[in-house]
Formats: sequence, structure tokens, C-alpha cells
Amino acid sequence: MDVLSDLLHRARTRHALIRQLIQRPPWSMTFADAPALTVVATLGGHASIRLHDSDASPALLTSGDIALITKTGSYTIADHPSTPPQVVVHGGKKHIIEGGAEGPRAPHSLAPRTYGDGLPGATTMLRGAYELRGDVSMRLLHMLPPLAMVPAGPRTRTALDMLATEVAHEEPGQDAVLHQLLDLVLVLALRAWCAKPSTAPPSWYRALAAPAIGDALRHLHEKPAHRWTVAELAAKVGMSRAAFAARFASLVGEPPLTYLTGWRMILAADLLRDTEATVAAVAREVGYEDAFAFSVAFKRARGVSPSVWRRQV
Repeated sequence: MDVLSDLLHRARTRHALIRQLIQRPPWSMTFADAPALTVVATLGGHASIRLHDSDASPALLTSGDIALITKTGSYTIADHPSTPPQVVVHGGKKHIIEGGAEGPRAPHSLAPRTYGDGLPGATTMLRGAYELRGDVSMRLLHMLPPLAMVPAGPRTRTALDMLATEVAHEEPGQDAVLHQLLDLVLVLALRAWCAKPSTAPPSWYRALAAPAIGDALRHLHEKPAHRWTVAELAAKVGMSRAAFAARFASLVGEPPLTYLTGWRMILAADLLRDTEATVAAVAREVGYEDAFAFSVAFKRARGVSPSVWRRQV
């Protein structure tokens, strides 16, 4: 499994809520308790996105554009930045603002997972909300700014059209299909955003495309508990030990085994949070035969022992 796929899998991105809005202007919806990661795409018409805890101007989406929203408490999506909120979504429920969306303007159910009025001239928008948790998901979220804009492209548009086709259906296995399609949209959007000249993706992401170093990262993620040495990794990718170590550090920003230790601590933190495994079992899971050595490494990385970490979180 490649590194980005591993990150998405371990971040539990399959737990997502997918909805479609088909609404004539003027319309405006505020999401008061934003999830960790939201994917918003405009299929027809246009929309604006404003983050409430940011001084940045609202971002504008045209047909086929995708926005990835992270690190924000609330935001508003509307047909125009000047349209006042008509609906507030809080705690998973829609609340109509008095005087803001009366009568036909109030979104109502058109089909499974589809809301709005569905009349000619409507904006069609898809929204997928991921409820992520844990340290692995933080590594994914740190790739992105609070609002990452991805312009329309042929590859993302094809995936969006497939998702739009499926979202209003209710058939056996529908959730699995929708989540896989949303994951596809997310991966394509992440790729497109990281490829923009104006962005600065993390060094480990840039290293994925480098000959040998990308393969080494894949080996580390496929078997994080393996007792890797620099010499073994170098041999795996067909380089001398010294050349490999220098090249890895230059591209990734840290030596191979330092990277591995950091990744192991991320995995260990999530195991301590989400399972009842003993500290010794967690240590073995991430490649430490000695629980004491694991505890020392974990405290060096997190500032507290594994047991204290578990109590705190």
C-alpha cells in the first residue's frame, strides 16, 4: 500500500456523511460545528464559501470546482457572499433561521441524501463530511490549509459525476459505493492541490515521487513493526547505504529511522486511544519487543508516558 493510501485508510476516512443540495438562488447554509474535513463541490451554478474564524475573503466556486475545508469551527456556503444565512446545521440537524428561508426557499428532501427545491436554475452542490479522529488523521489534515481550492479538471469532474449519479439512489451496498466514490474525489483533489505550483505539500509527500525514496517510504508504511535498518532499506531500493541515507534525509527532512520512529509513535498514540490493548501489546504492534524502550521513545515524542497519554485522551 502506498503512503497516501495508508494514511487515508488509517485515518478512517470511510466514516463520511454525503449530501446533495439542488437549490435556486438566493440560498445560504451555515455549518456551525464543522467536521474535521469537508469536501464541497459545485456541479452546476456557483457558490461561495466563507470561514467564520478567518479574515480571508470568501472563496468562489464555479462548476466542477472542489473545496477542501479543515481546521475551522464553522463556515457558510451560499450562492453569493452577501446572502444572509437561511439555514444553520448544528448537531446534525437543520435549523431554519426566522425570516431567512420561508416557504419554498426552505430546503426539503427531494430524494435520498438530496435536499433543496430542484427547480430550473438551481445550483447543484455535493458535500461530503468526514468525522476523523486520532493522530493519523492529524497528519492528513496537516497537509492542507483551512480552505484548499481545487479548480475543475477532467479527472475530478468524472469522479464528481459518478458520485452525483449515485448519491440520490438507495440500493443494496449504496453506502459502500458512495464512500468509495467520495474517497476517490478526495484523493484526486489532494493530488491536484499538491501539484499546484503555489502550494507547499509536506516534504514526505513530495518524496513519494522520487525514485528509490518513494519505495522506501512504502516499505516503512507496509511494515512499520519490522526491525528496519538503514542498510536493509538501502538494499531494498538498490542504493548504497550512505547515498540512500543522505538522499532520504534531503527529501523527507529527517533520517529514515527518525521518520520510522515518528510514524510508530503516531500509530501507537491511536492504538492507546482507541483500543484496550496493554502498553506491552501496543509496543509489540509498532515494533518494540521491550515495553520499557517503547515507553522511553513515546515519552520523548509526546512528553508523557503511554499510560498517562491514555488517561489524558
